[in-house]
Amino acid sequence: MSTEPEPTSEDPTDTVDAGPETPGTADEAGRTADVPVSDAHAGDADAGRPVGEGAGDAGTGDRGAASAGVPAAGAGPADGEGATGPADGGVVGDAGSAGSDVESSGPGDSGGEGASGSPAGSVEGGGEAAQVSEAEAELAAQQVERERIARRKAEKQRPIDAGGKLSGTAADLLAAVRAVESGEKPAATVFGDPTPAPRRPAPETAPPPRPVRAEQAAGPAGPAPETVQAVRRVLAEGGAPEALAPQTAALLGEGAEEALRADPWQLLRVGGVRPEQADGFARALLGAACGPDDERRGRAVTVWLLEQAALAGHTALELPRLTATLAQRGVPDPDAAVQSTLAEGEALAFQDAVEEPGARPGLASGGAGGTDAPDEDEERPVRVLIGLERFALAEESLADGLARLVNSAPKQDGSAADWERAADSAQGAAADLIRAVAGHGLVLHTGGEASLAEPAALLRAARELGLRAWAAAPGALGRDRFAAQPGGGTSPAAHGSDPTAPAPEGSAPVGPAAVTLAGLLAGTEGPGRDADGALDLDLLVVLDAPQLDVEAGALLVESLPDGARLVLAGDPAVLWSAGPGRVFADLLAARVCPQVASRRPDPGPLGELVSGIGIGELAQVDAPGKEVVIVPVRDAGEAVHRTVQLVADSVPRAIGVPAEDTQVITPGHGGAAGTRALNAALKQRLNPGPGRFGGFDPGDRVAYSPVPGRTLPGRVVKADADGLHLSCAGETVVVPQERVERSVRHGWALTAHQAVGGRWPAVVVVLPGDAAQALSRPWIYTAFGRAVRHLSVVQGVEQALPRAVAEVPAKPRTTRLPVLLAPQVPVAD
Repeated sequence: MSTEPEPTSEDPTDTVDAGPETPGTADEAGRTADVPVSDAHAGDADAGRPVGEGAGDAGTGDRGAASAGVPAAGAGPADGEGATGPADGGVVGDAGSAGSDVESSGPGDSGGEGASGSPAGSVEGGGEAAQVSEAEAELAAQQVERERIARRKAEKQRPIDAGGKLSGTAADLLAAVRAVESGEKPAATVFGDPTPAPRRPAPETAPPPRPVRAEQAAGPAGPAPETVQAVRRVLAEGGAPEALAPQTAALLGEGAEEALRADPWQLLRVGGVRPEQADGFARALLGAACGPDDERRGRAVTVWLLEQAALAGHTALELPRLTATLAQRGVPDPDAAVQSTLAEGEALAFQDAVEEPGARPGLASGGAGGTDAPDEDEERPVRVLIGLERFALAEESLADGLARLVNSAPKQDGSAADWERAADSAQGAAADLIRAVAGHGLVLHTGGEASLAEPAALLRAARELGLRAWAAAPGALGRDRFAAQPGGGTSPAAHGSDPTAPAPEGSAPVGPAAVTLAGLLAGTEGPGRDADGALDLDLLVVLDAPQLDVEAGALLVESLPDGARLVLAGDPAVLWSAGPGRVFADLLAARVCPQVASRRPDPGPLGELVSGIGIGELAQVDAPGKEVVIVPVRDAGEAVHRTVQLVADSVPRAIGVPAEDTQVITPGHGGAAGTRALNAALKQRLNPGPGRFGGFDPGDRVAYSPVPGRTLPGRVVKADADGLHLSCAGETVVVPQERVERSVRHGWALTAHQAVGGRWPAVVVVLPGDAAQALSRPWIYTAFGRAVRHLSVVQGVEQALPRAVAEVPAKPRTTRLPVLLAPQVPVAD
């Protein structure tokens, strides 16, 4: 666990907000709330009594009793769901203070709640594994893909020689024509009977096995020891923690020492470092030459703010907003700082036309609009945006790829009559979805949990038509949820047939049809890639699409072959992606492709409750089977005590759901009732131990983050010289010793972003009084919607809960995707 101090309460994002999911730090009174969820709890003396039962079991025990090892109320300010200040060592310093609802895997932030104080590197067995982690291999693959995207962008700017862009058969034909024209070959020898093209081999009868270990000898090597040692000396000279040396050396490369001496504010690029800390480091190195008007400081703070904005979901910032925040950060000339950043190529500027209120999307941006288009001489209002090149290229590539899907006709797999028969055999919105996919390259599908049956019906129908159809979810939890749907896990050919028999040529693949998005792109799951490097498929259904950020979206669409169909399916009311962008919401608003809305309501009292939250109403529901329980608490200490009691005793006894199938969800990691405090208390009750493996013991529930923003719930199996062995979604994962502290947390309690994509038989949502400012309709909708059979709400926020549902929608994100799409894609009527 990190020993660095907790982040200060100063919020650098007064202008650049971190999102509505930000936990507040106000210590509000924990008076009993009158929450209109169930009448059976009005005035109930036993705070833990289940709905509809006068003397139920769900709240036994002394209210005033304190759980052993539970921090007292007010033990510390609540940090964000992805708090990544110096204490957490994540990517952002101040976005963590502001409480960005982003799961971080920075140093210290995942260091194992309830750790006994032993470092993460003290995994039993000693020694270092000579291998590169799965996360590093994935990041390396993503970097290669980003470079390929950048090259494609550059190629578009170069003049195209005749035939220079052709490949395959088209290129061969052009070469033949030129050979005949030049007289090198007679026409008869060139245009004779063609040689039959080789037949495509039949698809494998089973997908490639999933990896059970980190990749061997793949990915970038770490910095040289002498480089790290040189950086360590510079950090010590400037009064900065020497523990930052490896990360700093990795970021700045071989010349890291010289780079830091020449520009001490380069330290601000290291995750968890704040501007005031970089200022102190610069003063120690530069002495009298250091000043707030230093051009180097202005550039560094500008880039830092843009990175913070990305963690809050923005792909770019409007210029006035950026300059105002720079002024708040003590930059004397914000405009000059921005211009210097642009001149050095550390950021890009964009001018986007502003849409007129009520105008059709795309007209203000110069798109095709007929007689409604403004005159060329008419001056149009524009907004100036500043963004990091990384996200700008990703968003432009995403827009190009989506436009390619929309504007090109999908490959003719099956006749129109075949597709129509498949639609006729389906019901409701599933039939509409099949018909839309038959004729369009991009289709959006919206709906709640029950609507998963419709993409499953589409996948089954597509495979019966012979398409290579797959479904991909951002995480393993979403993959497994979909695989449980009829037709979502395996193709019909896999049932009742010989799995060892070879598949006939041209048939649909046999085996699991649901994969993770990361596994699909990396090639470790799913169909793999064809000879051209594109995904070897005809139809891809992306589940939980609101979790798709611009970088993942760009990698995905760039990997789709020509003629493929893409379906983005998800619930638009849940929390948006942890990464920058709001791809699904932007596409829904842009109306550039068919949209199919499910009409399947989620069943039962929980479905009724969550559906009401989605439209801004926290309504009363009848819960005769104890589906919903409200547990008012006075303070954070009581909230922790009640949560442990519910998970370990009341829910198993009254509801019949064991503790291992109950998930706790809370707004943030820090504070007296955040994930750290709750996990420490739950570990002590459910799996006590010394935490000898970097704070963990065999049997501990954990949340593993291979990369920031992606979480895999699992359990600790063992530890040895290779690292910490986890079981995550049925797979064995080995986390190297040096990565344990940064990427593994205890997992009895998760944040809402960590829980997105998963569903559990029972869920306990903890809302202490200081979380009132963190609540929003998407957060509550997401947290409450994770429960299948039972939901307990331990809450001390009083009327802030119904007020957030009614009045606090998702905080807007600044993105460019609609503007980039407008001139390329006509608006669908």
